[in-house]
Amino acid sequence: MKVPGVISEFENKSNDGTTTIVEPCQRRIIVANQLPVKAYYEKDSNKWGFEYDQDSLYLQLKDGFPLETEVIYVGSLNVEIGVDDQEEVSTILLEKFKCVPTFLPADVHKKYYHGFCKHYLWPLFHYMLPLTASHGARFDRGEWQAYLSANKVFADKVMEVINPDEDYVWIHDYHLMVLPSFLRKRFHRVKVGFFLHSPFPSSEIYRTLPVRDEILKSLLNSDLIGFHTFDYARHFLSSCSRMLGLNYESKRGYIGLDYFGRTVSIKILPVGIHMGQFESIMSLDVTGQKVKELKEKFDGKIVILGVDDMDLFKGISLKFLAMGQLLEQHPDLRGKVVLVQITNPARSSGKDVQDLLSDTNRIAEEINRNFGKPGYEPIVIIKEPLSTQDKVPYYAIAECCVVNCVRDGMNLVPYKYTVSRQGSPVLDRALGVDEKNPPQKKSVIIVSEFIGCSPSLSGAIRVNPWNVDAVADAMDSALQMQNQEKILRHEKHYKYISSHDVAYWAKSIDQDLERACRDHLFKRCWGVGLGLGFRIVALGPEFRKLGMHHIASAYNKTNSRLILLDYDGTVMPQTSEDKRPSTEVLSILNDLCNDPKNAVFIVSGRGKDSLGNWFSGVEKLGLSAEHGYFTRWSKNSAWEICSLTRDFDWKEIAEPVMKLYTETTDGSFIEDKETAIVWHHQHADPHFGSCQAKELLDHLENVLANEPVVVKRGQHIVEVKPQGVSKGIVVKNLISTMRSRGKSPDFVLCIGDDRSDEDMFESIEQAVADPSVPGIAEVFACTVGQKPSMAKYYLDDTAEVINLLEGLATESVHSKSASYQESHEDLLL
Repeated sequence: MKVPGVISEFENKSNDGTTTIVEPCQRRIIVANQLPVKAYYEKDSNKWGFEYDQDSLYLQLKDGFPLETEVIYVGSLNVEIGVDDQEEVSTILLEKFKCVPTFLPADVHKKYYHGFCKHYLWPLFHYMLPLTASHGARFDRGEWQAYLSANKVFADKVMEVINPDEDYVWIHDYHLMVLPSFLRKRFHRVKVGFFLHSPFPSSEIYRTLPVRDEILKSLLNSDLIGFHTFDYARHFLSSCSRMLGLNYESKRGYIGLDYFGRTVSIKILPVGIHMGQFESIMSLDVTGQKVKELKEKFDGKIVILGVDDMDLFKGISLKFLAMGQLLEQHPDLRGKVVLVQITNPARSSGKDVQDLLSDTNRIAEEINRNFGKPGYEPIVIIKEPLSTQDKVPYYAIAECCVVNCVRDGMNLVPYKYTVSRQGSPVLDRALGVDEKNPPQKKSVIIVSEFIGCSPSLSGAIRVNPWNVDAVADAMDSALQMQNQEKILRHEKHYKYISSHDVAYWAKSIDQDLERACRDHLFKRCWGVGLGLGFRIVALGPEFRKLGMHHIASAYNKTNSRLILLDYDGTVMPQTSEDKRPSTEVLSILNDLCNDPKNAVFIVSGRGKDSLGNWFSGVEKLGLSAEHGYFTRWSKNSAWEICSLTRDFDWKEIAEPVMKLYTETTDGSFIEDKETAIVWHHQHADPHFGSCQAKELLDHLENVLANEPVVVKRGQHIVEVKPQGVSKGIVVKNLISTMRSRGKSPDFVLCIGDDRSDEDMFESIEQAVADPSVPGIAEVFACTVGQKPSMAKYYLDDTAEVINLLEGLATESVHSKSASYQESHEDLLL
């Protein structure tokens, strides 16, 4: 029995009687707004017919997967199927085409696709803001709900076919940006990749989106997120940093974002074309015949080619204006140069498209009227839909290709043009090339600097499409370019395009997706959050959340406890403006300190005067200030000073440097301590502050190279402090002192959130591992927040830290009451 989405391993007996296990084949589930099939209605049979769409990227990318891989497609059809036919159509598509159709209600589809996707999200991602009602569509809550509903339908269809333990899901483009959340909520370890084919706008543009957080968090439920260019990835990472406070790391060439214990990989690789498809088309006699006809039609003329969708961002009218400018400035080119513009039908409808069409036609007619003559039209517009096979002959005869988009995600037209210009024996014969002594291939590309393919075309003439004069000059340069230069540029482009085809792109992303999902089975996962705020917390098997049920029994059965607490970010939230401890915290610390079995210490980078004043009401509390340079065991004991160094002349060198960076970094400030000096940038712009901190670190390390200090970066700080002073040494000294006093600790709780606190965790680990001294029975090293750490436990935030300490304080109070009760009963007896 076959159950959709369930692949079983089964035993198979061979002739020699041995048993082999047949492994399930690999599967990839490709999810996109539209299936790679064309649908048509057969009137004779009153049935729907289907065929693969050979131009579909989603069909072509399977060439990058291993041969044994089964590929299933989930998406919508390009036609509306009646409710009565949907079941039959679904069966046919799954059995014959490995496709699972999503049938959206007509009203949902209209609001989802034509509303939210095409008229709101797509313009916004292409940097067009709806400043007025007549200038783009504004955010509509009903369309957003339709977008969510549509994505949920896609998720339901994926659920019908997925084997979550084996299959990889690859989601495509901005139509389905919340789908990762729906899938991750169903299966915590689902393997999900997402690729955005449009631009990702700068954070300034993206932040105008009312549902910006929901979309960003949903994308982060993917294991891998792909972009065509570094610019798009950089904008995404900037949005994650500014809105969610997430920072990325680059390790051995791979960029990753740590998101609640999961590493979300960022992939940067532009898509390619299907080389086999073009080579096949160019080998057809019918293609050669069409090339011959076009060559005769445009005989004696130089053809400049444009191939674009009819939409707002393709810059067709700007291209026409540049053509007019070219003919105005160079009268000798009139009658010799033709701009052939192939316009693919618009993917959406609306007033903006109609206005664009009217404007484009008006400009073309005006130029043709001004510079045309009988038998010559400077601009030839081809409006009927053309297949890839129909376009190849135009590519082949064009001396130059102009892609003038004002904004585009990728645009493969220059790639297709280059491969078509490389030609084939069939095309060479049609062009009248001498087969015995064929000339070297040549091509010239004029490309907008605002499209995704521009960085990969290093031999192209790059232009600002808004600068009509510059585009006209580029056209003239292309026409005047020497053949040898055209040959060299063509060779450079063809070498790259032929080696970075769609199969290469798909294979590379597929391999990176496998690598990104490799550690799924080695982590414990659980879901938190509601709605689109849902996320998975993934932790290593040894990294656990610290709760009272873990620590209570150990706390109650031990007699010499050492409790070490960082201050900022541990018992005091980083975001709090008032840094003084609350009455609640002081009360909890008093209860802990009044337990004779406890030695409680605040170990902080703050100055001793601040800590001394703030905690003056907790007499038995130990304090270690400025990372351990000053330490005291209680309010009534003297401050012990680290005797390593008392020379602070280096401050005269460090402070002027910090002042320089403070003046140039708005929101930063300097904190001058007795033994250290700190530059803070938490209130500065996140990116600029981080960049300045890196520069300051390098600057200080250079000027203080011969001084007895260390320069360190922390959480929004750069600190200079004496060598040999650290929280780790504090912990080592405290444990040593307790042992010398005959109170060797049998219980250690250490909680911190910063890099400096990792020194405490390391020191505790060394103390536990030292066989020459009495062992510590119970150790609880705990970091605040899920992140890589030497600690074995974590708590989410300062509120959880205070709750834990309150629980321990309650245990101490109860223990004290119980001891008092026992003593009282003994006296009565």
